[in-house]
Amino acid sequence: MTVFVSDRFNSVTDPKMPFLSAAIDPLEVQQRFTQYLPIVENAQLQKIQVIRHKPGRRCLIEYELLNNHGQTITLIGKIRAKGTDFNSYELQKSLWQTGFADDSADGISVPQPVGIIPEWQMWLQRKVQGAFAPGVGGAIATQFLTQTNTIFLAKRIAEVAHKLHQANIPPRRSHTMSDELRILNERIPLVMQQYPEWKKRLEKILAASNHLGENTPEQKHCGIHRDFYSDQVIINGSRLYLIDLDLYCEGNPAIDIGNFIAHIKEYSLRILGNSEALHDWETALTERFIQLTSEEFKTSIEFYITLTLVRHIHISTQFLERRLFTEALLNLCEQRLHIRNAS
Repeated sequence: MTVFVSDRFNSVTDPKMPFLSAAIDPLEVQQRFTQYLPIVENAQLQKIQVIRHKPGRRCLIEYELLNNHGQTITLIGKIRAKGTDFNSYELQKSLWQTGFADDSADGISVPQPVGIIPEWQMWLQRKVQGAFAPGVGGAIATQFLTQTNTIFLAKRIAEVAHKLHQANIPPRRSHTMSDELRILNERIPLVMQQYPEWKKRLEKILAASNHLGENTPEQKHCGIHRDFYSDQVIINGSRLYLIDLDLYCEGNPAIDIGNFIAHIKEYSLRILGNSEALHDWETALTERFIQLTSEEFKTSIEFYITLTLVRHIHISTQFLERRLFTEALLNLCEQRLHIRNAS
């Protein structure tokens, strides 16, 4: 049987991951899968596709197989150049085994982790069935932001974050306000170099951000996602899947909600021309999270929204199509930080 192989990134030329040629070779793949992955026993390989490649850093490969019952099994292999990400695999495995499986009563899951191929520095998970999100399946929550009658999803997403925060899986690292401010103090000067005409404005934004951070209420820390936004939640019918837990750490739960809402505001600004266009989504998400936790989170969520938006100033300069919106982000951050006469 012929196996379809697609590598539009020409990833096999990556010197940092010389094993990629084997990871997309049908004979090698069939052999390693048989050796390491009981879930695909007696299944025949149909298709191999490199779906994401960051040279020298990461590669994402999709494998499609057909089992003896005529059912398709699709796996996503995650490769990291600096070594197998055992921590992310074990975290996802722990979540799967403690209430995040496909049959969880609350409809909140993570994709099923299925094994590790150490020679390729790869761990694998089942793809969430669906055809909308490259590499994960299902439809990312971002696709629902501008649709009518989807506010209920905002409430469900708050429940996703809260469930993760309650999982009690010990993180291997932490993220404090000092870390948050360190990132800003590293990134914003890079924007000053790129746009010297905004230097004074950016200096004021950075100073105000440091002040805001130093005055942010600290809640009890727990395990958080730390990169929680609408691309990280997959909607598959009534079930929601949380993905990409690589940055899981101990931190303030308000970080996840603030980060999510800041991404909504940035998306609203860039796509809809108004940072408040999806205010109903933001309100529903915050209110549901507060219902599940405590009123004490309100202030810190607002502060983390602002700090994440300041981080987005730098992020916007890294993408050609987003640079058109960098100054609009400056304006928004100045407004939220109450900076006047900043030009």
